[in-house]
This record gives sequence, structure tokens and C-alpha cells, in this order.
Amino acid sequence: MFVTVGDQPSLFESVLPAELLRLPVELGRIDALLDDPTFFEPFVPFFDPRLGRPSTPMETYLRLMFLKFRHGLGYESLCREVSDSITWRRFCRIPLEASVPHPTTLMKLTTRCGSTAVEGLNDALLAKAAQAKLLRTNRVRVDTTVVPSNVAYPTDSGLLARAIGRMAATQRRIRAAGGATRTKVRDRSRAAGKRAHAIGAKLRMRSAAGRDEALVSRVINWFTYLWLR
Repeated sequence: MFVTVGDQPSLFESVLPAELLRLPVELGRIDALLDDPTFFEPFVPFFDPRLGRPSTPMETYLRLMFLKFRHGLGYESLCREVSDSITWRRFCRIPLEASVPHPTTLMKLTTRCGSTAVEGLNDALLAKAAQAKLLRTNRVRVDTTVVPSNVAYPTDSGLLARAIGRMAATQRRIRAAGGATRTKVRDRSRAAGKRAHAIGAKLRMRSAAGRDEALVSRVINWFTYLWLR
């Protein structure tokens, strides 16, 4: 059964000093942000609204996951740190007399919801940031995982072939828009690509021949050194 909000603070917590109940600035801002029910919606399809055992409150799960990724903790270390900290308990909406969710429970929730819920959370966060005018959505910079691959360095012939292809594409768009109807332009992109490929093959052969000559030269120098020795 889908549960969004946990139990209310106990009477014991209400008599604690204000210094213990006050959250740090960063956690206070995140706490106010995650109070928006919009962040619960990506998890709705994964739970039955009425049947089954009550799930971990989503407000608690979201705050636990924030602490996990913010501080680079594992599931077990996260639960241990939250259990020992009144501030983190207050942030995660876990009463002092209640137990912190077990690490395996958090793992199962993460596996169950998967990347679909994460994408929904990202969409909700971007929409909220755009609504608050904190983000210009016409251009977004994304920090992604880097995958190693072979690097193709630009060459003069390759850049020239690309420029010719761009000019041909621009000419086609102008013609499609109804402009420059009397101007005759020939598409040379295919010929330029063949010429660039031929130049690249020639340069690769020359570099291979240079490596062979250098190898032969090193072998000759080595034999000469051994002979004169």
C-alpha cells in the first residue's frame, strides 16, 4: 500500500530545545522543497493505493536517498548515521522512538521503482525550477558519465568536406523555403567526402611507411652498435 507521509512527531520531541529541532540551512531548504506532493507522483504506479502492507513513507525514502547521494554513503552506513543523529532523523521525518528503515528495505524500494521513478523526479524538479525562474529550459547542461572511445581528431580535409556538406544542406533549405530559385548550385558533398577519404588514406599510408623506416633505422643502429663494440 502506498504511503506518502509518516507519523507525526511525538510528544517527547515537542518538548526538546529549539536548537535540536532546527535544521541546518541546506537541509532546511531541501526539506521545504521535498514537501511538494509532486515528488510523490513518480512512485504511484509501483504501489497499490489500498491493498498490501504499508510501504515506507515516500517523504522518508526521498530524504534518505538525498542524504545517501549527497554524502556518498552506502545503505548500511546511511541507516547507521541517521539512527545516531537527531538532526538527520528530523530531516527524514523519522520520530525518535521509531526505527530507521532497514537497508534491505531501501534497496528493494530502489530496485522496484528503478530508473523510471528517477526520470519522473528529474522532470518534476526541472519543472519546479523553471516555474520558480531558476532555470532556463531552452538550454540545459547535463553532467553525464564519460565512456572511453576512440578520438577522431579533425583534419583540414575533413573540415572542408563538412563545410561543403553544410553549404549544400543550407542551399536545400533555402530552396525548400522558396528562395534563390534562379541560383544554380551543385551539391559537391559526395565528391568532397571521397576526396577527404582518399587524402586520409594517403596520409595513413605515409605515416605507416614512416614508422617502418624508423623501425628499420633503429634496428640498423642497434646492429651497428653491436658490430663496432
